Amino acid sequence: MAAAVEGPGGRSGSVGRAGIEVTGPLHERYDEILTPEALGLVAALQRELGARRKELLRARADRQERLSAGGTLDFLPETAGIRADDSWRVASPAPGLEDRRVEITGPTDRKMTINALNSGAKVWLADFEDANTPLWNNMIEGQLNLRDALDRTIDFTDPKSGKSYALKPDEELATIVVRPRGWHMEEKHLLVDGEPVSGSLFDFALYFFHSARRQLDKGKGPYYYLPKMESHLEARLWNDAFNIAQDTLEIPRGTIRATVLIETIPAAFEMEEILYELRDHSAGLNAGRWDYLFSVIKKFRDRGAEFVLPERNAITMTAPFMRAYTELLVRTCHKRGAHAIGGMAAFIPSRKDEAVNKVALEKVRADKTRESGDGFDGSWVAHPDLVPVCREVFDGVLGARPNQRDRLREDVHVSAADLLNVAATPGDITEAGLRGNVDVALRYLATWLNGSGAVAIHNLMEDAATAEISRSQVWQWIYNGISTKEGQKITKEWVEQILDEELAKIREELGDAYNEPRFNEAVALFKDVTLADEYKEFLTTPAYVRFP
Repeated sequence: MAAAVEGPGGRSGSVGRAGIEVTGPLHERYDEILTPEALGLVAALQRELGARRKELLRARADRQERLSAGGTLDFLPETAGIRADDSWRVASPAPGLEDRRVEITGPTDRKMTINALNSGAKVWLADFEDANTPLWNNMIEGQLNLRDALDRTIDFTDPKSGKSYALKPDEELATIVVRPRGWHMEEKHLLVDGEPVSGSLFDFALYFFHSARRQLDKGKGPYYYLPKMESHLEARLWNDAFNIAQDTLEIPRGTIRATVLIETIPAAFEMEEILYELRDHSAGLNAGRWDYLFSVIKKFRDRGAEFVLPERNAITMTAPFMRAYTELLVRTCHKRGAHAIGGMAAFIPSRKDEAVNKVALEKVRADKTRESGDGFDGSWVAHPDLVPVCREVFDGVLGARPNQRDRLREDVHVSAADLLNVAATPGDITEAGLRGNVDVALRYLATWLNGSGAVAIHNLMEDAATAEISRSQVWQWIYNGISTKEGQKITKEWVEQILDEELAKIREELGDAYNEPRFNEAVALFKDVTLADEYKEFLTTPAYVRFP
């Protein structure tokens, strides 16, 4: 067994078993999560599945090369039999997941844990991914908060206001569904046989080890949201992880339930196959629309004007390619007996500006009305004040029914060309839109680098997807020589000028609250992922390197 490793800012790191090394600091109570047995499960999964994970990431890169060389996406001929077989269905809804008409999302800090569980939503997406910054402290303390919530030992007092927060009775709490990090992320503070472990397996296994039986004792179960998948083979990898974990803890196979976010355009062509691979563990699919836009831009970033979208705020869910994607998702889910969950309402109600609230809430209501009318079984909100709005809309369609999985949408017929019809998206690219992308990306990155992944910006709750879309659009516009509606060509030099100007505006607006070191880091990171000749697949990957 290797020697202990000194961890910065806390007690020394430790080695739980042979070949397992924790290099992060061990603060108070961390040993309750990082037990030898829990780390042993992470290591077993890493050793069994780590090589396949890397192969699948290489397959993503190979597909990107084909797309950049002029290739396209289509429904897979080798899995046509799965799509044509009308006999198979996913598992029946698990306890606590029958009715999902309102779901709230948010990170796993102590205050959010209490507020989300108390919000009145049916489900809380407890996020270790895009609404979270993957600082070591956030990852371990989030696990502690989830366990404390299940044990009902969690409370919180706001140090500024003095307000105290505590859980409502269990029967009033939302069902916890944990979102681990995507397959591309690693957890650098845990080494197995000398290599960092998969962030996905780390987050999944620690929650499963500590909370699966706690959830079962409460009449529910260990449930997950799975992000950033690009193929059914990646879903198969998750299914194998589930079976290994369930067998290890002697929990029956099929106990875990997972909802997959269809938030990459390759996954949109493999929805049925993804459900099939996870069918004994499947709880449905979600329309992760902001990351989906990011994926469209990323996959076709160097293919010219045909795949250049209008500025971010001009793209709506009524764009033809987005309608095709969401309608196909509902059709696919209900055909196979799975839940279809709609996208995010990110608006943050203002307690000071009723005029802003009125306009924004009308947009939220219209969005949820469209989703419920299309057949979705529920939808997402980012703020507790939006729960009643979303619930009211879905109540109007569902009534006393828990879902509308019986609405099969057999009228929907979507082709590959429909999913790829980016060129038909209405809207412009303006200087204001370009400046908006730079402004939002800078504000988000500065806060992300400071440890918060869910950020309130201009009355919207933004997560990493917003920054990804913003920086990817700018990169794509530069690479493809796009000009604004006003006629100015978007170049690196102009973007650098705008960067300086927008930073100056932020500095003036924030005054004493302006965090110069963090914004300097944000500028450097923005340049790295936006102005470099080589496109970075995810901004969170180079950003994570900057963390201790």
